[in-house]
Amino acid sequence: MLLANYGFVNDAHSAASSRGLPGLRVIGTTIACESTDETDIETGIDGALNDIIDALTAPLTDDESYPKLKYEPEPRIAFKGNNQDVNNFFYRKGWSDGLPIIPPTEAAVAEMMTGTDLPADHVVAKVIPRLGKATVEKIAVNAVMAGALPVHMPVIIAAVEAVSDPKTRFDIFEVSTGSWAPFLLVNGPVRKDIHINTGSGMMSPGNIANAAIGRAVGLIVKNIGGARKGLEDMGVFGNPAKWSLVVGENEEDSPWEPYHVSNGYGKEDSVLTVFFPNQYTLGIPGQTNATGIASSLGRMNPGGLSALIIIPDHAKIVADEGWSKQQLRDFIIKQNAIPPKPGAIDTQVRRGLQNEDFMVVVAGGPGVWHAKLQGAAGFFNNTFVSKKITLPQNWDALVAKYRNMVPNYMSY
Repeated sequence: MLLANYGFVNDAHSAASSRGLPGLRVIGTTIACESTDETDIETGIDGALNDIIDALTAPLTDDESYPKLKYEPEPRIAFKGNNQDVNNFFYRKGWSDGLPIIPPTEAAVAEMMTGTDLPADHVVAKVIPRLGKATVEKIAVNAVMAGALPVHMPVIIAAVEAVSDPKTRFDIFEVSTGSWAPFLLVNGPVRKDIHINTGSGMMSPGNIANAAIGRAVGLIVKNIGGARKGLEDMGVFGNPAKWSLVVGENEEDSPWEPYHVSNGYGKEDSVLTVFFPNQYTLGIPGQTNATGIASSLGRMNPGGLSALIIIPDHAKIVADEGWSKQQLRDFIIKQNAIPPKPGAIDTQVRRGLQNEDFMVVVAGGPGVWHAKLQGAAGFFNNTFVSKKITLPQNWDALVAKYRNMVPNYMSY
C-alpha cells in the first residue's frame, strides 16, 4: 500500500504499473505536498484512516495476487483519414502536444529515416519513465509529427542518447513538479548545414531546426517514454521551454574556442550537449567594458547547472581587453565565492561556484542583453552531457536537398 497526495494517485498507479505492480493499492490524502503543518498532516491522516485500514486488511484480488501488465499493441496503420481527421484522432489518443502534427505516413517516415544509416529497429535508448524502446523508426515517426526534416534526424538521435544518459538525472527532471525543460546546445558544422539559428531571436519561434528538433524530443519523451502531463510529468505550472529550447553557438563570431572544443571534441565535430534548466533570466551590464560585462554576468549567480549566454559583441569587448574565456569564468567564480549570510541554506553558495557548474556560450543577436538558463541546485549529482552527432553517408546530398528550407521575408 502507498500513501500519496490526492493529485499524485494516478502518477503512483502509473509508476507502479510500469514496474510490474499494477495492483498496488494507493490511498490519496489531502495533506499538502511536503507539508510541515502538523494540523494539516493530522487532519489528512484522520480523513484517510478508514481507507488505509481497508487497504491493509481487505483480501487480495486475483489481479493483485497475480498482477499482469496490460499491453495492447497498436496496429502499424493507426488511422486512415484526411489531415484534420488524423490530427483529431492523434489528439484524442493523447499522442500530440496540443498543436497540429504532420501525419506520420509510411512515406514520410521512410524519408525521415534517410537522415541516418542506423536500421529502423535499432534501439537508440530506453526512455523513462516507462523505459519505452526508442527505435530509429519510432524516433522518425515523432520527428515527422513535429515537422522536422530528415537533416534534423542526426541531431534528434543524439538528443535522445543525451537525455537518456543517467548523468543528466533526466529520471528526476522530466517528471518533477519543478517543470524542468531540456536545453539542447548544438556545436560544430551541423549548425550551418541545417540552418540552426545562432543569432537574433534564436530561442523564439521562426526557425524550423530550432523549433522542430526540440518539439520532436518532447514528443519522443511523451509518446515513447510515457511522460504525460499530469500523469507522469507532474510539473506544477509546466514550462513553455518544453515546446523547444534548442540553441546553436555562434562559433564564427566568437573570439574564443566553442563549448565542444573546450570539452575535448574537435572543431569539425558536430556535438549536442544537454542539461535541464527551469529558469530563464536576462541581464544588462552597467558598463560595456570587460569588468562591467563580467560583473553583470557574475551577479546572475549561475549556481547549479547553468548556461550563461553572452552576445558576440560583448564577447569581443571582453576578449579585446585580453581576457580568455577561462579568465571570464574565473572572475565569475570569484565574484560568487562570498560566504553565505547567517541562516542561509543554499548549499550551492556555501560550497562556492565551481567550473563544472556552468557553461559560457557565445550566441544571440545585436543588443545589450545577456542571458542565464539555470538548472538544478547541484545536489542531484547531475552534469552536462555531450554526444557526438553521427551523420549518414549521404549527408552532403541530403543537405543539398533541403538547403533552400529557409524563411525569405518580404520587405515592407
